Formats: sequence, C-alpha cells, structure tokens
Amino acid sequence: MIAAKDTTEDPAVTTPPRADASAVASRRVGRPRILVVRNRFIGDTVLAIPFLRNLRRHFPDAVIDVLVDRGSGEVLADCPYKDELITWHRPTCERGLMPRGIANILATARWLRSRRYDRAYVLKRSFSSAVVCAMARIPHRVGFASEGRGFLFSRAVRIDESRHEAELFLDLLRADGIEVDDGHNENWVAAEAARSVARALPQGRGPRVFVAPCSTNPSKQWPLDRFASAIAAIVQARDADIFLCGGPTDRATHATLMSMVGPKVAERIHDYSEAFGLRETAALLSRMDLCLGIDTGLVHLAASFGVPVVAVFGPMDPARWGPWKTPHALVRASRSCSPCNLRVPCPINDVCMRDIDIRDVVAAVDGLLASSGAMPGAADIRPIDLTQGERVYEITFSPATKKAAADEPATKPLAQAH
Repeated sequence: MIAAKDTTEDPAVTTPPRADASAVASRRVGRPRILVVRNRFIGDTVLAIPFLRNLRRHFPDAVIDVLVDRGSGEVLADCPYKDELITWHRPTCERGLMPRGIANILATARWLRSRRYDRAYVLKRSFSSAVVCAMARIPHRVGFASEGRGFLFSRAVRIDESRHEAELFLDLLRADGIEVDDGHNENWVAAEAARSVARALPQGRGPRVFVAPCSTNPSKQWPLDRFASAIAAIVQARDADIFLCGGPTDRATHATLMSMVGPKVAERIHDYSEAFGLRETAALLSRMDLCLGIDTGLVHLAASFGVPVVAVFGPMDPARWGPWKTPHALVRASRSCSPCNLRVPCPINDVCMRDIDIRDVVAAVDGLLASSGAMPGAADIRPIDLTQGERVYEITFSPATKKAAADEPATKPLAQAH
C-alpha cells in the first residue's frame, strides 16, 4: 500500500505533484491503471468501500488510485483495495475565485494525464469531477448521467432515486459488466490508532454509546436540548458512557451539549475531539456498542464497523442515506413532506426534525442495546435450566402484548438490506 504524500503547496494546484516512482514502474510493466473519484464528504467516501472491494476483485493486478479531498479521504487510509490516495487540493468556494477554480481543474487534469490511467470511475456527481477526467484523456470513463453530465463519460449510468447510495456506486460496476458481491460493509483500524484509543478509553461496566449530533447542514440537526435529554436518559437508565469526537467546528456544539445535561451526566461524557484525528475516531467507533446520530458522516463510519446505529432522520430519505448493512433503527419525522431531500428550502424552519420525540429515540436505543446484549451486568447473567428442580414457570402476556403477538405474521419478510 502506497501512502500518498501531500506535495502540493498551492491549494490551486498550479504545480501538481509528480507521479511517484512506483506509478512509473507500474506503467512499464503494463498493469491496468484505474482512477476512482470520490472526493468530498466522509459518509459518501465510506460508502465507496464496497465499490472498491468489488473493483479490486475484478482487477486484482491493477493499480487503483482514489482521488479524495483533504480530511475526508483519510477514512480510506487503511483500505487494502487501493494503491494510492491522491488528495485533490481545491480552492475554497468563495466569490471571485472562478479563475482559480478553472486553473485548478486544468492543472489537475494535466497531472492526471501524466499518470496515464486506462479507466476512471467517477462516484462524485459534480461537473468538476466529470470534466477533470475527460480533460485528463482517460479513455474509458464511467459515471452518473445526472444534470446533463452524461456526455463527459464513455458510459453514463442513470440514477435510480429509490436505491441506496452504496448500491448506486455498485451500479457503475454493473453497468460496466462487472459482477458484484452482496455489498457488505467493512473497515479497518490502524494499529497505532487502536493503541491510542485503548489507552484513552475509560473503564466502565455499562455500554459505550457514541453520539454524533453535528451536521454541516442545519436542516438535518436534531435540537441539542433533545439530544441532551436523550443522553441523560440513556446514562441514567443504562449506566452508559457517552463518547463524542469531531472536527474543530464541532467542539462548541459538544460543549453546549455537555452544559445542558447537568454535572452528574456530564461526568459520563467523554469528548476526544481535540485528542483524536479521523483515523483515531474510526478506531474509537469500532469499540462502541452503539452509535446514536443524525444523518452525518460519522454514523456511516460507525456502520462500516458493524456497530448498531440509531439514526434520526428528517428531510433526508433513509432508503438512500440510512446506515448501510448494519443493525439499525430509524427514528423518522412523520410529516407528509418528509423526506424532501432538501430539494427546496423548508418554509417552516425544519419542523420535521423538531417533531421527533425524545422517547422514541431512547426506546430505539434501548431496543438495540438489548438485542446486542450490550447491557449493564450482561456478563453476570446465568442461564436457568427449566427442566431441573421443582419450580413451575409460566409465560404470561399482558393484553396489549398478547394482541400484538396474535396480529404478527408467523413468518416475516426480510427487511430491505440497508
């Protein structure tokens, strides 16, 4: 595995980094060279892992490089299915920077052309991502036929809005005649990151619950006072330890949240935002019993480790963006306008998120913790052999439970896997 080096000083990439020696050598021996473009958000980048696994399975000897953004691309640092992470340094989106943006695309395309890729798979639906591969003269380019960008690809794939984002990525391979597996989730932890987390984790008997309350989009936020009430209920009822971790912009939100729960509950909240980077955050999530959060990247990162997830959804469609291939519970807004997928500004100030009841969220957490066995004192519970002794045991139903059991079909259909 080749670690990408950040050799670009100017964020406009007017002088892109040169191809490293291993890339030049691989061209000489004729190995296929493939570029995957999955820049921007953490969650979307994590959801590309099943795609990368299936691509590697079909092209076991190929050089597979992934073009990522600064920060979010680090979630693929330990992925064994890629050769190199290439960081796309782009100017910030500000007024007056259009010339710099064009120069950035031109310079990046020239540098990618020097690496002589044979194929490109563009998982990011943006004009810049599509055009940079076309300008790099990569002969075979596969991407999504959305917003009039289909002409930039050799093979353009229509988007089925009813499918999960991870499945849509796999659709690019299917359209290219490549067989895919079941799309299962997976992720990896670097040894040093695992050691850092192991040293930092407090000792406790209760379940470990990671809370992800922050989003870059305010419309997806659940009110902080409700998060605080839910956390207090989980700590008090389940003797849980609560864990937070995020970027610099999340620290103020975490501090506000801790100020809302009271001193006793705050003692059970551990915020590692200043201590851990993204790789350590991944290692921390891999040690959790449950993740509670909104539609945000860290929820997808937790799901990639198979951690059970309680996800609070309002405007976004969980069929498209819900936790992928992990035990989960969705707590959704009941408004008829939800999900709107943020296609239009909300005329009533994101009321769908404010409609979600604290009791429903806490009940979902309790249910998943119970089903996973992550409950206080679970290790001390001993089975009782009902065939021995003289005691008589009887199973009873409350009227409500009995009716629910009678109404429930004997065989349940399999839930949609996402």
